[in-house]
Parts: sequence; structure tokens; C-alpha cells
Amino acid sequence: MTGNQRKYVIFSVLGALMIVLDQWTKVLAREFLRPLPPGHGRIVVEGFFNLRYSENSGVAFGMMQSLPGGRLILTAVAVGALVLVLQYLRKTDAAQVRLQVALGLVGGGAIGNLIDRIAYGRVTDFIVWHYHALEWPAFNIADAALVVGVLLMALDMFRAQNSDGKRTAAKDA
Repeated sequence: MTGNQRKYVIFSVLGALMIVLDQWTKVLAREFLRPLPPGHGRIVVEGFFNLRYSENSGVAFGMMQSLPGGRLILTAVAVGALVLVLQYLRKTDAAQVRLQVALGLVGGGAIGNLIDRIAYGRVTDFIVWHYHALEWPAFNIADAALVVGVLLMALDMFRAQNSDGKRTAAKDA
């Protein structure tokens, strides 16, 4: 397998894994957490981590939930972002494995939430981290994949920028 083929395999395998894991856990959340009274969930680690069903018709952290035509707009934005991810993947060098992993996570996460948005008009969230009364907004596996992917992309850009700076400094000396 060539390096060019490998980058598409890495992207596809990670993306597919994220989609399957995300959709499977959302099915479980709808089946086992949705029937609970609103605001109630399952305690996983007392005072830190719960599973609680919620739906988000907006974007991250519940923003833009009342946007007129929001479902269509957010679906179009997700499809556009996916196209950009694929174009970025096409331009990556075969040696940029961390970036390919990041793009696979971002692509899989975007598709996972896009499936929910198309099928249900909203995204299923169920993971809740908190410190006693201080609570992070509910999220899902696709959201986590997106965040980790973007952080890996930022790390890759930061390292590339630092190595360019070191090379430039070495050439100047």
C-alpha cells in the first residue's frame, strides 16, 4: 500500500469507527436514558460524571437552537465542513499521520452528528461531566471526536510552525 493510499485508509477506518461508536451509543442513550424523567440520568462517578439524555437542535453547547431554518443551515454547514476536511486530507503528505488521524476524527464526528440532524432534526447528547454543581454542557461521542481531532490538528500546526522557526533560525546562524 502506498503512503497516499494509507492516508485514505487511516481517515476512513477512524471515521467509520467514530460513526459506528457514536450512533451505537446514541441508540443506547435513546433506549435507556430517554425514558427517565427530564433532568435525571445515571450516575457513573458520583460528583463528576453522569449519563443523562438531552437533545440539541443547535450547535455546540446548545447555541443557535432557535435559529430560523436552523436544521437546514446547520446541515449545509456540516456538509460544507466535511467537503473541506476531504480537500484538506487530499493535500496532506503521506507522512502526516497525526493530521490524517485528526481529519478522520473530525470527519467521523461531523458525520455522526449530521446523521442525527438529518434523521431527528436534533443531536442526541448524553455525556455530562461536572464538578458537583458546576456542569459542562452535555455532549456525545461525535462531539468528543471533533474536539480531539481539532486539538490534534492544532498540535500538528503548532509543531509545524515551531519546526519551521527552528529551521529558519538554523539557516540564519
